[in-house]
Formats: sequence, structure tokens, C-alpha cells
Amino acid sequence: MDPRDTAPDSWEQEDDVEATIDGQLDSALLSLNVNAKPFVPNVNAAEFVPTFTGNAHSESEDSVVAVEKISTMEASESAAPVENGDSELTTEEPWDQIEAEPNEKEPGGGPRGDREPSMAATTEETAPEMMEEEEETPAPKVPATQPDAPKKEHINVVFIGHVDAGKSTIGGQIMYLTGMVDKRTLEKYEREAKEKNRETWYLSWALDTNQEERDKGKTVEVGRAYFETDKKHFTILDAPGHKSFVPNMIGGASQADLAVLVISARKGEFETGFEKGGQTREHAMLAKTAGVKHLIVLVNKMDDPTVNWSLERYEECKEKLVPFLKKVGFNPKKDIYFMPCSGLTGANLKEPTDMCSWYSGLPFISHLDSLPNFKRSSDGPVRLPIVDKYKDMGTVILGKLESGCIFKAQQLVMMPNRHVVELLSLLSDDVETDDAQPGENLKLRLKGIEEEEILPGFILCNAENLCHSGRTFDAQIVIIEHKSIICPGYNAVLHIHTCIEEVQITALICLVDKKTGDKSKTRPRFVKQDQVCIARLRTAGTICLETFKDFPQMGRFTLRDEGKTIAIGKVLKLVAERD
Repeated sequence: MDPRDTAPDSWEQEDDVEATIDGQLDSALLSLNVNAKPFVPNVNAAEFVPTFTGNAHSESEDSVVAVEKISTMEASESAAPVENGDSELTTEEPWDQIEAEPNEKEPGGGPRGDREPSMAATTEETAPEMMEEEEETPAPKVPATQPDAPKKEHINVVFIGHVDAGKSTIGGQIMYLTGMVDKRTLEKYEREAKEKNRETWYLSWALDTNQEERDKGKTVEVGRAYFETDKKHFTILDAPGHKSFVPNMIGGASQADLAVLVISARKGEFETGFEKGGQTREHAMLAKTAGVKHLIVLVNKMDDPTVNWSLERYEECKEKLVPFLKKVGFNPKKDIYFMPCSGLTGANLKEPTDMCSWYSGLPFISHLDSLPNFKRSSDGPVRLPIVDKYKDMGTVILGKLESGCIFKAQQLVMMPNRHVVELLSLLSDDVETDDAQPGENLKLRLKGIEEEEILPGFILCNAENLCHSGRTFDAQIVIIEHKSIICPGYNAVLHIHTCIEEVQITALICLVDKKTGDKSKTRPRFVKQDQVCIARLRTAGTICLETFKDFPQMGRFTLRDEGKTIAIGKVLKLVAERD
């Protein structure tokens, strides 16, 4: 029997064993002895494996290795019995602690204990766990160049258009082409989609993570993802196309710098989306009202058998859309760019396609990269409208920083309830950062306020320059679509930045001539479709808002009623509350 396997009768006896081992050590091994002492805990952690798995045989083998390592270490340091005893005792202490730790904490031990057994355990045990984790979080991969992400210009792109035009599919395809979703995940989605006889939907599942959205093939909430090009960092906001979810779409469009209007070139589908009740018209108008200046029109499904990359069909869609977009307020020469593509095959999204020889422009991603930089004032007052909030180790809010700069540990004020809050951490597109510039989509963890005390539409401001809040304001309104007349006392739903509130038109002040801009001398008794008026509005609760002249992002609004957008407007004057 090896003398090292038995307990020594005395320390001298153990010294003899060590002396023989010491003689066998070569000089190369002796040079490692400096690092040997900090390495002791790792030896103990490895030795803990058998108690976790309950394997008695491996325990004895591991103990041999451990004793051998400890003894070689001690021998190299000194042969004196007292020191030897000391070092033995010190190695004994963490052993006891490690034995006790798994019982005190959750089963499986600490992080080190966790790691070792998982290596020793069979792959059959770990594989299902990994699969479960993947299914729970189908979040996009974090790109390798994340530390530099905030330094690149940050642009928020909202995908809008009629239901089933292919917005989520194009978003998923872009994420795949830019490496945000790996091939294996997409193959998994494809298998699952095939099982449900929905094989063409698998790309949209990268953004439609909700089970209900996947089953019905309709986006409900605004999907979020991000990708990077050489020069810029983009956040994708995938807006729902269905008319029932237009309020969600308005919330997404209010965060965007750039809108991508997706239209389907397939026979019948374009016409449905563009008719009076279709969402192509409404979404384009809402995007303009939300402050989107630049619009890219993606003519999707060009690979469809009914279209087959036909220039005639592309031009037909273009001819019908341009007059309408012009009427909404986009300049066809400067603000609008048309582009054919196929979301399902990825043609003309990243690389040009041979199928479309008549299109000479850049593919979609390259075109986004070549856009001029947006002018943003970082020295303005802090304004961050809140889109969403939830609890996660504290209060977390989501929103886009409209102006000003914020940084970690800064004291800010939540309006309109005037709570003073502190920023504990900032995440820009799921990457932690110390400060943020205007235009970034942020997740902020706050201290000093409960999640229940926040509502979407509240605004984070700096204490030196608070935003205005109130209930009564004067605004210029354009009536877009309404069957009957609108009189004082009319109620609607107001969408202003990320806030949704009930509103009443309390008085009509004057009519405005569309061509000359002249105001009528007398008060109108009513307004009807296509008229412009100045009216006094009063909301049901206190909201945060600014005049359009001072802060355009917080001075534009839409009025909706019975599921339709009836009017768009801008805030001209805030009226002080009477006591």
C-alpha cells in the first residue's frame, strides 16, 4: 500500500515520505511552487465532486491527488515539522468551509462547486438544461464590438406598414445578415414553424418572441432588437401592423428617428393596405406626426410569383404612394427613398441581387449606413419620455433620451409627480454604460421610486429645468378623417409622445385657412373633415407636454376615436390652471 494513502503515526514519519517525493521533483516543477499556495482552494473544490455525485471510488482517487499536491507543496517550502503542521492546518480550514457551504446555501454549492460538478456530470444532464435556457430567452446575441457601441451614432428605425406586409420578417432577416441571430437559432425556429405549417414565418420569430404573436403571425407589442454597421448603431422597433394595435405602433414611432414603410408588392395586398381602411396610409401619417423626418419605402415580396421582380409593378406602387406621402408632409425629393427587396430571401437587404437589374441604388443596410448624421443637441435639458416600466431588482424604466446627457448616479426628477430619483445603472441596447447621449434607447434602473408610482408617458427631467405639466392647452388641429362634425364637448384619446390620455375639446377658437394660414375672426361652431382649427383641449389627468416651438418631440400629438386616427395637431400654448 502506498504510504501516502494511510494517516501518518507522527509528523516525522510524514516528513520522510515527503523527503523521498522531494528528491524526485525536477527544477521545472520547483519553479511553479511560488504559485502553488493560492492554488490550494481549487484543489479542494475539485475534491468536492464525489460528495455531490455520491461516488465513493472517485473520492479516494481525488484524495490521493490532493494529498500528493499538498505534500509536494509543503516539502518544497520547508521541511520543518512545525511549519508543515501549520500549512496542513491552513489547508484544512477551507476544506471545512467548503463542506459546510453547500448545506448553508442552495444545493449544488457556490459558483466554483457548481462549475466542477457540471464538468464531471454527463453531457446528457446538462444538454436539456441548456436547451431550456435557450428557449426561454430568444434574445438577440450581443455583438463582439459592444464596448464601442455607444460611441457610434445611434439611430432608431421603426418598421411600419399594413398587417402582413413583412415587417417582422425583414427585421429577422436583417438580424441574421448582421450576425445578431445565429444560424442554429433560426434553424430551430424553422423546424418549429414547419411543425405548425407556417414555414415562411420563422424569420419573424426573431422579433415576435411572444407565443400569441407566433401562433397568430401578428405582432402585438413593439419588438426591439439592434444591429451594427461600420459607422452606426441601429435599434429596430418592429411596430404592429394590425389596426387594433395602432396605439402600440404610435408608442414605437414616437421613439424613432427614421421610419421604414414596408409595403407588399403582391397583387391585391398592396391595394388592401393602401385603401381607406388600410394601415399603409395611417402608419405613414402617424410616423410624420410622431416627428419622423426621413422615410424609406421598402417594396417587399418582389420575389412573389405574381410580381417576379417586375419593374412595372414597382413603379405602380410608387406612383400611388408618392402623392399621398406628399400630402402627409414628406418631401418626395429629400425625405423619401424607394427600394425593392425580398424579406424572405434577403435579396437587396445586405447584398445587391441579380434578379433586379433595373435597380441601381444601394442595398438597404448599406443605404442606412450612408445616411447623413442626425443633428442632436446634447447640451439641452434632460427629457426622457417613459415607454414602459417593470420590476427587476428595483424599478426599471425604458425610453428614448430625447435631449440632454445623463450619467450614472445622477439625480433626476420624475414629472409630473415630482419624485426625485437616482440612476443606479444605464443600459443602452442591453449593454451597460456610464453615460448616454440623445437618441439612445435606454433601460434605466432607478432608486427612490416604486414601479407602481410610474406610468408610461411620465418624463425624466433634470431638476434645474423641469418640463411643463398641466391639463389645459391650446393647439392647432387638422381633422383628417371624421364622418360627422366636431363641436366643443367632443371627447377623444390623445397620444402625445409616449403618453395616452383622454381629452375633451372644450372650445373652438378659430379656423385656419390651409393655403394662406389666415385665422378667422369669428369663433366656429363646429369643424369638419379636412379643416384646420385652433382649439382649447383639456385632459382628464395631468400630463407632461411642451409647446411645439420649444420642444417639437413633446409638442406633437394625434387624436384617435373608435379605432381611427381622426386628427393630428401641435401644441401652441399651455394654459395655467385656475385655482
